[in-house]
Amino acid sequence: MTGGTNTPTAGTQTAPGSKKMIWIGRIISALPVLMLLFSSVMKLMKPPPVVEGFAHLGYPESLALGLGIVELTCAVVYVIPRTAVLGAILLTGYLGGATATHLRIGEPLFMPIILGVLVWGGLYLRDDRLRALLPLRSGHAPW
Repeated sequence: MTGGTNTPTAGTQTAPGSKKMIWIGRIISALPVLMLLFSSVMKLMKPPPVVEGFAHLGYPESLALGLGIVELTCAVVYVIPRTAVLGAILLTGYLGGATATHLRIGEPLFMPIILGVLVWGGLYLRDDRLRALLPLRSGHAPW
């Protein structure tokens, strides 16, 4: 979870993020990573509450292992600085499925959405490449 290098993009160069901004991004990124690691390990171990949760969601228990591996893999890809953007994209898909699952059974769906916002917000603060791709600027619109 790092950032801080100048990356030229389309003829422009972004200023490196401040150390404070990069550390805030790392902390924000760590929150969903820790939650996803815990969730994936629980799916791999399959304690009774996880088995009951799968039944409640309408999924067979046999999917727990596969989903745990996918979740763990996505989180690891996100943590590696070189593959963090790919990890964020994969986690967006994974969390989109979680959102759809909760929506389907009429449960609150705020947790996967909050995790997705934290994934991208933390990455934006810690990765100059993403800030170069999606610059937030004050001032006049280009049109």
